[in-house]
Amino acid sequence: MSATRPVALIIGMGLGLSAALAQRFATGGYAIAGLARSPDKSAVLAAAMAEQGHKLDLRAVDAGDFTALGSTVHAVEAQLGPIEVLIYNAYSATPAVPSQIPLDALVADFRVNVGGALAAVQAVLPAMQARGKGTVLLTGGGLALDPTGWLPAASLAIGKAGIRNLAQTLHKELEGSAIRVGTVTVTGQILPGTPLAPETIAEHFWQLHTMPAPAPVEVIL
Repeated sequence: MSATRPVALIIGMGLGLSAALAQRFATGGYAIAGLARSPDKSAVLAAAMAEQGHKLDLRAVDAGDFTALGSTVHAVEAQLGPIEVLIYNAYSATPAVPSQIPLDALVADFRVNVGGALAAVQAVLPAMQARGKGTVLLTGGGLALDPTGWLPAASLAIGKAGIRNLAQTLHKELEGSAIRVGTVTVTGQILPGTPLAPETIAEHFWQLHTMPAPAPVEVIL
C-alpha cells in the first residue's frame, strides 16, 4: 500500500454495504482500513480486492468499546497514514417491541449505534482539522424518519434517530470549515438488483464526499 494514498476508514466492516463502500473508495484512490467485531468474515472481500490491486487492512474492535475504538483508529492513522474519510456503518439491534426491550440491551445497542460514531469522530477530527481536510459520513436509516413501521426494530430505530441527529449537529458545528459531515439515510432493505443495491448506495456516499461545497448534510434514498 502506497504511503501517499489517503485513507478511508470504514467502521462496521462486512460483506454488504461496507464491502461496496470499500470497493468504491478504493477505486477512487483511497487506501481502505476496515474495523469490525469479527473482521475474519471479510477475508473473502480482502482477497477479491487484492486481485483488483487494492489492499483492505482489516482490524478487530468492538465499536461499543470507546477506548479500544479510539486506540484502533489512532493506530490506523499512525501505521497507514492520514484518515481523510471516516465512514461509520456499525450497528447493533435487539429485536423487541419498545415495552419489551431489556434496558441493558438498549444501552449496549446505543453505544454501538451512536456512541461509537461519536467516539470515532472525536478520534479523527483533531488531525482532520489540523490538515484542513476531511469527510465524516454516517449510515442512516429510514427508521429515523418513521420508527412505527417495524416495531420489533425499536432499538435500531432509536439508534438511527440518534445517528441522524448526530450528523446534523456535527454538520452545524463544523459548518464553514474544511471538514464535511453527512449522512446517507437508507429508507428500505438493501438488496442487490434494486434501487437500494449496495453499489448504488456506495455511489451516493462517494458523491456526498466529492460534490462541490456546500454539500448537504443528508441524502435520503
